[in-house]
Amino acid sequence: MMIVLAIDCSAGLCAACVYDAGAGVEQGREVRDLGKGHAEHLMAVIDAALKEAGKTFAELDAIAVSVGPGSFTGVRVGVATARGLALALNIPAIGVTTLEALAAEASRQFPGRPVLAVLDGGRGEIHAALYDEELRPLFGPAAASLEEASRLAAETSAVLAGTVAGAVADSVGSTFDIAPPKPTADIAVYARLAARKGPGDKPRPLYLREADARPQAGFVLPRTGS
Repeated sequence: MMIVLAIDCSAGLCAACVYDAGAGVEQGREVRDLGKGHAEHLMAVIDAALKEAGKTFAELDAIAVSVGPGSFTGVRVGVATARGLALALNIPAIGVTTLEALAAEASRQFPGRPVLAVLDGGRGEIHAALYDEELRPLFGPAAASLEEASRLAAETSAVLAGTVAGAVADSVGSTFDIAPPKPTADIAVYARLAARKGPGDKPRPLYLREADARPQAGFVLPRTGS
């Protein structure tokens, strides 16, 4: 049995849940729609989830945390808290990206399909990641233009997930299956994904910028003339 505490501060929600990975059962959760102020509320949210689950910190085996992309401040709060708790409890902290969590959630709604997760990155950028039918990464996470994300969608006919899924579909001009346009997945999704991953490198905030992360050449069609 592995008991996972998952936390997510990557968007407006401040969320935590306690998940029994061995039984595949969520034992407790607390989700607050804050918008901001995650640092002031996160420990109370965690305490509420633990109380509902009837668990203590000493009974946890791992901490799962959303590493973004998402709110700059929220992601930092979540990752710092996860790493601090993991160090104090001598258990692993496991990072899960917002994009893979959104893709996993969409895959449950549309099983056996590739998924393109897309979020508004600001300044005209889209944060995107493409996953195959088994949720193995094919592209990203990376910063992309609307044109590049639309090309990925068009050439893969993937299910679209995330806040700008509708904009990508409109840009292509085709009909796509679209998951609910959310900025983050349900908190239990992070717990399930972390349990499958197991311990690895310490989680770090995932920040995507135009100059640092570009689409892999194999998944972008050549540009046409302007």
